[in-house]
Amino acid sequence: MTLNWLTSRKSLFAGFFEVPFEGRYRGRMRSLASGTRYVKQGAMPAETQMCFVTRFFKAALSPVLGLFLVAPESVATDWPQFRGPNRDGNWNETGILESFPREGVEIRWRHPVGGGFSSPVVAQGRVFVFDVELTKPTSRERLHCFDEKTGKVLWVFKYEEHYGEWTFVPERGAGPTATPIVEEGRIYIVGANGYVHCLDVKTGKVFWEKNLWQEYTVEEMGCRPSPLIEGSLLIVFTGARPGATVLALDKLTGKEVWKALDEHASNSSPIVITSGGRRQLIVWTDKSLASLDPANGRIFWRELMNTSNNDDAATPVFWGNRLLVSGLMLELVGDPPVSKFLWPENRVPSKRILSNTSTAVAQGEYIYSCRSPGELVCLEAATGKQIWSTNSVTKTKNGASINITPQGGGFFLFTDEGNLIRAQLSPAGYREISRSHLIDPTWPFDGKQFVYAPPAFANRHVFARNEAEVVCASLEKRP
Repeated sequence: MTLNWLTSRKSLFAGFFEVPFEGRYRGRMRSLASGTRYVKQGAMPAETQMCFVTRFFKAALSPVLGLFLVAPESVATDWPQFRGPNRDGNWNETGILESFPREGVEIRWRHPVGGGFSSPVVAQGRVFVFDVELTKPTSRERLHCFDEKTGKVLWVFKYEEHYGEWTFVPERGAGPTATPIVEEGRIYIVGANGYVHCLDVKTGKVFWEKNLWQEYTVEEMGCRPSPLIEGSLLIVFTGARPGATVLALDKLTGKEVWKALDEHASNSSPIVITSGGRRQLIVWTDKSLASLDPANGRIFWRELMNTSNNDDAATPVFWGNRLLVSGLMLELVGDPPVSKFLWPENRVPSKRILSNTSTAVAQGEYIYSCRSPGELVCLEAATGKQIWSTNSVTKTKNGASINITPQGGGFFLFTDEGNLIRAQLSPAGYREISRSHLIDPTWPFDGKQFVYAPPAFANRHVFARNEAEVVCASLEKRP
C-alpha cells in the first residue's frame, strides 16, 4: 500500500502528535498529551503499566490506524499539475456531490486575476494561478499564491516580460498558457515567451531561472504547452530553435540536460507513458507526432503529419496499448517501441481532429469527447465509429469546448460558457444530472466570450479561472 495520499493538506493525525512533516508528506500533527500533567503517587506495577499503556494506545490510535485501511481514493488529494495528479484528467476522490443544490454550488471564495489560459494548480494548502498584468506599455507575468481555504493572498511573484502591441487590445486577449507544476516544495512556471522559473512554494523565493528567449529563437507567445516532471528532469516543450523544440532541464538547477527536435511547438501538452517496457515522452508538434526517450531525448519513433496551430490543442491520451491524439488512434507495440495507425484511414487534419479546444477521455472500449462545433460524442475505441452525439451540453459555435473529468463512476463537464455539469456518460447515451454556473466567460473570440482554462479539482473543491478572477467552490457531499 502506498502513502501518496499523505500529500493531502489535511493530516489524518490532526490532534495526536507534534511532528512536522517535510517535503512530500507535509502537514502538522500535535501531541495528544499536550498540556496534560501526570502526578506520580507511587510506583505502578509493571503489569499494570503495560496494561494501561496497551489500552491507552489501543483506544487512542485504533481509529487512526483504521484509516490506513481506507482506500487512498477516499482521502482528499491535490491537483499539482495540468490535468491532475496523473496528468490524465481523472479525479479519484470520494465524498463528492452526486448532484448540485438547487441554488447551485457553494462558492467559498473568489479573487481578481489577470489574463491567461493557464489552469489553477492546488498543492500543500495553496492555490496557484499564473497570469499577466497588462498596463500599457508594461506587461508583467505573475504567479499568485492563495490560501486554499480562504483565498487570502500569501505571495505574488512577478517579472516584466515583452508582450507585443497587439496584446494590449482588449478584444484580443493574452497571457501565459502553460500550467505550473508543483513537486516537493517547488513550483515551476513557463512564461508565454519561454522564461522558466523555479520557486519556493512557501515563499515565492526564486531557486533558479532560465530565459530561453535569450538562449534560443522562441516564437513570440509560442510557449503554450504545460511542463512536466520525469524523475530529476523538468521537461519543457517550447519550440525553441535550433534543435531545442523539447528541452530537459535539471529540476534542481535549471541546467540543460538534453534537447531534441527542430519544429514549432503546438498547443498540446506532452505526456510520459510506459509502453513496451519503456518510458516514452509523447510530443505532438506542428510537423509530427513523436515518441522520445525522456532520459536522453533519443527518438523511438516519429510519424510525420502537418497540423495547423489552430487545431493541435488536445493532450495525448494513453490507456492499455492505445494512444489517442485528438481524433487519431494508434497502437503502441514492441521493444524497441513502434507505432501503428488504427483509425481513421484518411489521416488528413479534417478527419483526425475531434476538437481544436478539448481533450477526449477514454473509458474502456469507449471514448467521450467534444467535437469542434460543441457536440459531445461517444466513439467506439476499436474503430472510431460514432455511437451517439448530443448538442445539449454547450451551444454549438466556433471555438466551443467541453472539459471532461471522470469521478466516482460519473463525470464533471466544464464548458466554455463557465458551466459545471454533473452527468453520466455511457455507450447508452448522455444523462445530465445537474448543472451550475461557476464562472463567467471573458475571453473574446469571434464576437463571443469563452472560458478555456480547464478547472482544477482538489480536496473536494473545484477551482476555475477566467481572465478576470479565480473562484473556489465546494463539491463536498454533506452528511
